[in-house]
Amino acid sequence: MSARGEKGNDAAAAGRGFLLPLIGEFVEHLRHQRRCSPHTCAAAARDLAAFADYCAKARVSALGEIDLHLIRGYIAARHRGGAQPVSLHRYLSTLRAFFRHQLREGRLSANPAQTVRAPKHVRSLPVVISADALSAALDRPADDDALSARDQAIVELFYSTGLRLAELHALDLDPLAAGGRELTVTGKGGKQRIVMLGAPARAALAQWLRWRVQHAAADEPALFVSNRGRRLSRASIAARLRAWALRTGLGVPLHPHRLRHSFATHLLENSGDLRAVQELLGHAHLSTTQVYTQLDWKRLAAVYDDAHPRARRRPAARG
Repeated sequence: MSARGEKGNDAAAAGRGFLLPLIGEFVEHLRHQRRCSPHTCAAAARDLAAFADYCAKARVSALGEIDLHLIRGYIAARHRGGAQPVSLHRYLSTLRAFFRHQLREGRLSANPAQTVRAPKHVRSLPVVISADALSAALDRPADDDALSARDQAIVELFYSTGLRLAELHALDLDPLAAGGRELTVTGKGGKQRIVMLGAPARAALAQWLRWRVQHAAADEPALFVSNRGRRLSRASIAARLRAWALRTGLGVPLHPHRLRHSFATHLLENSGDLRAVQELLGHAHLSTTQVYTQLDWKRLAAVYDDAHPRARRRPAARG
């Protein structure tokens, strides 16, 4: 290898080397001080590792060499690589948080990512399933076996409570074994909230619990377990939702967040209580919940267009 090649490799290694310990420290800060979920911590670690690779290729070897031009170049490179605006906003959010941490630790005097902006994106409205279609699928008789009972309980629980995938995945048996109407769950940032269990959800859970004793390992605390008797993985939960939708003839792709969106939309349509929906979803800010008011307005506008005799312009009569 030439001297120039060795020098380039040394620079690249230095570019990764100075950032990796700082990234590790920041992820630990997220985990222990901010109490972020394992998913959030893993995503931050991946995003920052990709930025460290970019810095290495740019021959950056010190924290003070990172400026807004470098970060703009990084975001532009990710954009050219196919990253969508929503992902670019996440990358920038992670970088801003990372550099804020370095500011607090006295390693920087300014946040180089603070003024960098990602391409504008239009936030799409959540896709929901109609209440009639979802109720018809849920009311369809399930097969009398453990797999069907478990899948039915998972769907009923998602729709009854509006849980996130990570929240349902983390549920243990003890809080639900008594068959109560309320459940305390731990959401993002370690924040706890109370959600409600409707009668169909309680009945589906009771049916699953009768099968669970035959399948769960003796020392397994998880509510939902696999055929091996251990906690059902997030990927498996998502896969079981897709299989359930096909088996029941739902007619649309099903995933955990679509059930969460449906829960929120149907609740808001029937109650009009945005604050209550915010509390049940565990949103920190009301603005996050307000997206469901747009869905409700679209539904009302459609009803008006279909029902009001003068909602639409009629073609002029020919004379």
